[in-house]
Amino acid sequence: MSPARSIGAVVMLVTLQLCAGEKTCTVWSDVGSMARHGSSFRVYCSFKCRTSTISMYCYDPTTHESTEQLLEKHNSTTVYFKVDNITWNQTYRCSGVCHTPVDDCGLDMGVGYPPDPPTDISCVNQVFSHERSAVTCTWGRGRDTKLWDSTVLHVRSLHGNYTVAADARSKGRGSRSASVNVSTSVHMIAVWIQTHNALGSEVSAPVNYALGDIAVPPTPVLAQPNCSSRECVLEVQQSMATRHLVVEYGTDTRRWSSNQESGAQMSVTQVPLSSLEPYSLYRFRVRCRFATGLWSEWSEEVSGQTEEEAPAKDLDVWYAEQGSDFKSLRVYWKEANASVSRGKITQYIVRVYSQHSGMDRWMNFTADLRSCLVPFCTDCEVTVWSQNSKGASPPARVSTRYRKDTPFEIELKTLSEHNVSISWRKSETARQQAGYVVEWYPEGHKPEELRWVRLGRKDSSAVITGLAPFECYAGAVYVVYDDGPGNQTTFAGVTTLESVPAAVPSVRESVEKNRVKVTWMEVPRGKRGGCITKYSIYLESESGWRQAYTVPASERTYTIKDLPSAMYSLWVTASTAQGEGPSQRSKVKFLIQYDAQMSLLLICVAVIPVIVLVCLCKVPAVKKRILTFFQCLALDQVPDPANSKWAKECTQETGKVKLQLQLSNCSLTEEEEEEEQDPIVVDVEELPKQGCDGDSPPEVSAQLLAKTRLSCDTKAKGFPYPVTTYIKSFSHNSDSSRHTEASGETGTTIDYISSHGPGHMDEEYLDEDEDEENFGFTMDFFPSHSMAIKGLQSEGTLTLDAVKINCNFFQSEHF
Repeated sequence: MSPARSIGAVVMLVTLQLCAGEKTCTVWSDVGSMARHGSSFRVYCSFKCRTSTISMYCYDPTTHESTEQLLEKHNSTTVYFKVDNITWNQTYRCSGVCHTPVDDCGLDMGVGYPPDPPTDISCVNQVFSHERSAVTCTWGRGRDTKLWDSTVLHVRSLHGNYTVAADARSKGRGSRSASVNVSTSVHMIAVWIQTHNALGSEVSAPVNYALGDIAVPPTPVLAQPNCSSRECVLEVQQSMATRHLVVEYGTDTRRWSSNQESGAQMSVTQVPLSSLEPYSLYRFRVRCRFATGLWSEWSEEVSGQTEEEAPAKDLDVWYAEQGSDFKSLRVYWKEANASVSRGKITQYIVRVYSQHSGMDRWMNFTADLRSCLVPFCTDCEVTVWSQNSKGASPPARVSTRYRKDTPFEIELKTLSEHNVSISWRKSETARQQAGYVVEWYPEGHKPEELRWVRLGRKDSSAVITGLAPFECYAGAVYVVYDDGPGNQTTFAGVTTLESVPAAVPSVRESVEKNRVKVTWMEVPRGKRGGCITKYSIYLESESGWRQAYTVPASERTYTIKDLPSAMYSLWVTASTAQGEGPSQRSKVKFLIQYDAQMSLLLICVAVIPVIVLVCLCKVPAVKKRILTFFQCLALDQVPDPANSKWAKECTQETGKVKLQLQLSNCSLTEEEEEEEQDPIVVDVEELPKQGCDGDSPPEVSAQLLAKTRLSCDTKAKGFPYPVTTYIKSFSHNSDSSRHTEASGETGTTIDYISSHGPGHMDEEYLDEDEDEENFGFTMDFFPSHSMAIKGLQSEGTLTLDAVKINCNFFQSEHF
């Protein structure tokens, strides 16, 4: 046969094999497709043709890798390799060139265990009705075989030929269960379990049961309970009558409590539950049991809430000191728990009463508030009530009357990052107290975050809880008496954990002349790192000069004085006990422009004139001019007429007064026209001076007669000079007080000479009433610049030392 024909025959043979679905190789093992965990065996690969290129590979699912195996020859067409201690499922592949193309074949090998004998068999008889029930059994499977297991439950009557079986196919570990229906006529049964898989099989020992001992009644059903404030009535529904019934109830914060009922239970049973708490949400469940047998499953839970009652206890009330306005007091109270409030609090009632001042003020606040502002008084009693729909709580009272007490020492100790212990020792000489109150709060946040705990009289320590790390706290310990609190002993700077501040204060500056006022805000609360111990102010000029200032932690402003003119940079840092915070992150720059020489010059300009004026006042003439100037400016001061030039001339002619009047704008009568050239004579009686020895002057014996008839036109338009009263009576205050005293003793009143203008003065003008009040005479004067008129002469004496003339009178060269 030619070579071409031989090749064609081979190709045709291969094609026929492929079309027929036949493989040219086979893979198998000497233990089959299932191997026991940890066993050893061989895997074979056989080809139908002779080939010299055979390879076998093992795929490991844990590493997802295939490795070539070392083969041994079994015969001319078969090879094998050994597998030792197999632990995982494996896949084997065989490859060789028998014909073209390459042929592959493989084997999937499973690994597992044979089943263990079933253990811990437990069965119950689930009774559904008087005619039907089912036996359900559970058992322990043992170890996990890693294979699919098939289990059969066998139930056989001990008195008869009744036998039933149930299959249960499963894979994995743990318990398995199966159920079979059993006739109600059967009373005793035997139960056993049979299980098997690909590696073996096992059968358990039989277990005998009396169905009455394992009977389980149907699960009862609970209806919605009917509740009052202290009791709830449950309605239990059952499909079969039972003998025993158990009810469990509880709240979210309380454990379950049970209440067992015995006796013949009907299909519907009313179960009352008493001694419950008011305004509490309860959960209920129930189960039942026959006279013998097992308890049923718990019913589904139902819930019921009891009704409200008035609050049982008074509130825990405390207060802070009065506000910055000294007119208000902040009162705090703690929210009572549900067992105390016994209902939903609708409002809080606050009363402020003072027996001393009569204050009696009532206020209502909503239920979401825990503090309020009330009027402040030193002897007030504040009473607080909580109220729900059923009534109000007992009153809680706190008094604002402080009792003086001896301070005591406080010791603080950090327990953890959230707790600090505080202890104290009270003076033995102090009077008997009712208890203590320990309060604490973050520094600077007392009104909104005040917390406190109330202790008994025998307590001397407490644990402050709920503290935040890296927070600074302060507080106080109060001794509380029956009639009010005593003095407080404060503490501050309490922190559980500390670090350096993580931020810098916010800074503002205000420049005035050669000084700068620095103001800063506190470091944000979350970045302080604990208690701030001090602030540091750094000042640096553009020339490199630098100065640091330390300020206490309680201050927020600082003034730097006497700075030379320059450009400055300024920043502020905060420090804790752990160190100083970051710096130079928030510099502020400012410019000082202040000329000290110019300021000194301005001061000199203002001071030198004053010095010169003082020196000039040493000169008598200048001093006299200055005093005269200031006396004219003082309108209330009247010059003494005794010092006038006119008065000095008058003293030369005793008993006569020469007055020259400006009589312009006046009209004289015909009789007076003939005598207009004659002088006008005025009779004046002179009053003697009072001596230094205090003797009184003689009484004035007669009235001064003013016969002068100056008939001027009363309809004149006006006077050329202002009308001025210039002679003051002895009854008025004057510089010569002794004349005033003398006239008072004699009962004589010398009034001002009238300046009512040019009028008619005649005897009728002096009536009796005026004579009693105005002893003397009334004259009209018209001041003139010239004073060049004929003199008015009067007989008698007139002492002008007591006469006062104001600045506006006699404006002429005679003064």
